[in-house]
Amino acid sequence: MTQPNDLPRHEHVSWDSARRIAHLVGRPQPAVSRALADAAGCVLASPLVSPAAVPPVDRSAMDGYAVRGAGPWHVVGHVAVNRVASVELADGQACSITTGAAVPAGATSVVRDEDIELDGSWVRGPAEPGKHIRRAGEECQAGEVVLPVGIVVDGPVLGLAASLGLNRLTVIPQPVVAALITGDELVHQGASGPGRVRDAIGPMLPELITRAGARLGPIRHLPDSRVALAEALSSAADLILVSGSSAGGPADHLRAVLADLGAELVVDGVDCRPGHPQALARLADGRLVIGLPGNPFAALSAFLTLGMAAISRMRGLPLQELPIASIAGGVACHPHSTRLVPVRVTGQGAVPVGHGGSAMLRGAAGADALAVVDPGPAEAIAARLLPLGTRPWGG
Repeated sequence: MTQPNDLPRHEHVSWDSARRIAHLVGRPQPAVSRALADAAGCVLASPLVSPAAVPPVDRSAMDGYAVRGAGPWHVVGHVAVNRVASVELADGQACSITTGAAVPAGATSVVRDEDIELDGSWVRGPAEPGKHIRRAGEECQAGEVVLPVGIVVDGPVLGLAASLGLNRLTVIPQPVVAALITGDELVHQGASGPGRVRDAIGPMLPELITRAGARLGPIRHLPDSRVALAEALSSAADLILVSGSSAGGPADHLRAVLADLGAELVVDGVDCRPGHPQALARLADGRLVIGLPGNPFAALSAFLTLGMAAISRMRGLPLQELPIASIAGGVACHPHSTRLVPVRVTGQGAVPVGHGGSAMLRGAAGADALAVVDPGPAEAIAARLLPLGTRPWGG
């Protein structure tokens, strides 16, 4: 695998190049064995293989009567789900049965309770051969690969693994992502005021990190101090986000601190609006650092550009492919930078919602996606869509 120290420093790269580089630089975590209860959110590092046939025997798919032949049938017993069927049915015989119970030998079908007519110890009903019987091995056979490598472990995957009789999974664990929020001007309670700015990035990042599939590490607030930033970068996290220190002003210390630490600056600026002064570096011990701009929407754009790509690779996942949609009314292109425009997705296409300045989150908070508008001389009538919120897209 190509390692980051094989890559040159990339200054002012295109938005697409920045995503590809971030994905290349990320390194998947070593595979580990996890109990099912601890595997949610991880990615399968080895195929999910069934150790036995599922179900192991023919089972009833309904509460009702296991029957043999066309009927009517004489009831000769009962089979419960927690009992081994001890009866063997002869032609014209039936036994009551519960869902999941092993079908007795000789049964040709199961008739649902709601379809049964009772007459003393005799029953009648519609009997279709094989109906309502789950055959042995119907879901999978012993040794069959039921899920490939690279699947995210969610609730259905955990349930499937349990139904196969597995107690542990071999997975790529979620990376730990921490964040350092810098700025002497930031306040954490109440409204902004002259010389004071309410921190919006600190409250925003935890949800973004967990939605990206990473584990949330510490979120720390730092003054504009080169010493404090250098000390904080020793945080025990696989990826560290640093906001508010990635530009070139007198209070922006990230690049100087990275140089002091011998880090490799892989991406130094991305040609996108907002979010241009973002950065990606790799520390000497292999941990990654992403510099986010100090303006909230710019920081969000940078996280979705570099952060999502790096986290995907660290989880062992491919770089997300983005769908294309028409833009209702069109959007003006920037001459040399990719624009990230908040939009709502409707049946008529992607509709810009406005309020997309670098310091604003109103547009992003009301949007379904960011339209990725490629640079050009005129107006874009179609764009790729970068998913933003958790709401389903409109129809």
